Amino acid sequence: MSSPPSSSTDPGPEAGSEPTQTPDVSPQCGSVLSVVLTLGLLALLVWGMSPRRVRLKPAPLDPVTASCTPSKGDFVPSNLTELPGAPLADLPDAVKNRVLLRLNMEPCTCGCALSVASCRAGNPQCMVSPHAIDTAAKEAQGDAPPPHAAHQPSSAR
Repeated sequence: MSSPPSSSTDPGPEAGSEPTQTPDVSPQCGSVLSVVLTLGLLALLVWGMSPRRVRLKPAPLDPVTASCTPSKGDFVPSNLTELPGAPLADLPDAVKNRVLLRLNMEPCTCGCALSVASCRAGNPQCMVSPHAIDTAAKEAQGDAPPPHAAHQPSSAR
């Protein structure tokens, strides 16, 4: 069998020209590539397993009244056992202690960085703390359900 004649448009090897050689990939280049690929996959795995950070924005505060000066300090709970003018005298002692604990542990939302109890005792003109005290007392008495309580089914007969 004979080979077909080459057409004039085929760029065939010319007589006397040497064939071009492809560059050899050295073993070092292959190992560097595998290390880079392994590190990239490891970084992707770490990024995928890291927990997502929730971007929360604090709730807006009520406007600061003239008697409540904003504080730049951190919130520190108080330890008051009595509140002047608070509707806690009619409550049983166990309920009163629970309400006082809550009022000492919750920050007042007027911006003073004090507990509700401290804000009420130190700033009688504050308009935010009396509402918070009334709400806590009503929730403790059972007049209003706490905002975080789930609906509990009634017991079966």
